[in-house]
Amino acid sequence: MLFLRRSAGRVAWWVPCGQQRRNKMVYGPKGSKGPLPRTPWTVRGPPPGAKLPWYLQNVPSVREQVPELDVVTYGGKMYRVPWLAKPRHEKWERGWHDRRRDGPCLDGLPSYKERPCYVCQQLTRLLEGVKQASWLTKTKVIDGLPLQILSIMTDTANQLENQDERVQNAISHARFWVSSEEEIMEETYCPVLLEDLLHLCRTMATRHPLLAKRMLARDYRVAATWERESLLLQVRGINGKLLNAMNPLEPLASKDEILATENDVLETLYPIAPTIDLHEVNIYETRNDTGFQVGYPYPHPHTVYFAHGDKYHRMRPEQLRAKMLMFAFGNALAKARILHGDEPKVLEKPIVVQSVATNGQSFQFMVFQLNTTDLDPSHGVKNLAWIDADQLLYEDARVHPEIRKKVVTIPAGIHGYQPATFKKFLAFYLHGVV
Repeated sequence: MLFLRRSAGRVAWWVPCGQQRRNKMVYGPKGSKGPLPRTPWTVRGPPPGAKLPWYLQNVPSVREQVPELDVVTYGGKMYRVPWLAKPRHEKWERGWHDRRRDGPCLDGLPSYKERPCYVCQQLTRLLEGVKQASWLTKTKVIDGLPLQILSIMTDTANQLENQDERVQNAISHARFWVSSEEEIMEETYCPVLLEDLLHLCRTMATRHPLLAKRMLARDYRVAATWERESLLLQVRGINGKLLNAMNPLEPLASKDEILATENDVLETLYPIAPTIDLHEVNIYETRNDTGFQVGYPYPHPHTVYFAHGDKYHRMRPEQLRAKMLMFAFGNALAKARILHGDEPKVLEKPIVVQSVATNGQSFQFMVFQLNTTDLDPSHGVKNLAWIDADQLLYEDARVHPEIRKKVVTIPAGIHGYQPATFKKFLAFYLHGVV
């Protein structure tokens, strides 16, 4: 009797469609534990137009099966009823524009343009670094500093009294004395160190009175617009501190060296687009502005200083040098457009702008010379940029000594001081006066 009951339980007379029951409420053939057999269905998929098994088909809803069916919803009850269908309402039109909800209507703004503009701002990180910035600005990059800067650097008459001691005191002030905290963060000591070094440079005004005819500007806004191979580009926004002078810097490259750049070929970023990481906008103004009003007594840009100590917007050294090149070019181009107009041409007297950046320990030096404003084609005269990268002012600064087995292995203080780095910093400041 027990055998008959078990045999009757195995009979699938109650299974729908005659299919085998796999589990509770689960029907269909039982899947194998190993890999599927190599059949046309598993290799190439089902043939086009073939009907899938019923357990793989998506059953359409009742509304889709019977469109003319009058569905009972809970719309008239004004509250949700689980066993009734959800009502469908037409989109409600407010009848007036709400800025807080819908946002501004971009098409109606006066500065809206169909042609996009690619903008480089203060927080822009260029993917390819100097290589990308040199293509965007049509610039030939040269490693090392020009001879004019090196001659100022090596002259002992252009140095401070007790220079190394005073520079190390400036480092100690920024790293140890500026705050009572146990550990001073980079965003605190980086701008302090830059200010202290600039203060040491300003003390040279007793020897060179022309240094008093300069002004350091903070939070100024520059804007420069140009075209590069049918791409509209723009540099704008706040960028570091700008040292202005009453007289411009003299060109560093001779006319023969400038004309020799016609034979140079700029390296492209193919297959990467040259505008990668630039901000694409449609609301912009094509303007060129140095950030200062007409009649400003210090109209010529001299050096742009960057204190890169923000922990929330860190850049790799290569990206920081690209930012220096872009904003030095922007300051030079904005000044060239004011002096020579918007017509693209080779400048008779090139414009030179310097740039210095630091993270509180290493320094980046760059000199940029704008030779042409004809930036659209890749042929012709190129601009020039001299870059001296990753120059350490000191290797380490420790508040507490390192002790191992009761023996002081590394004492507290400044270690690995490099005097040549400050000599370059001072030579940049004295350039144009000495």
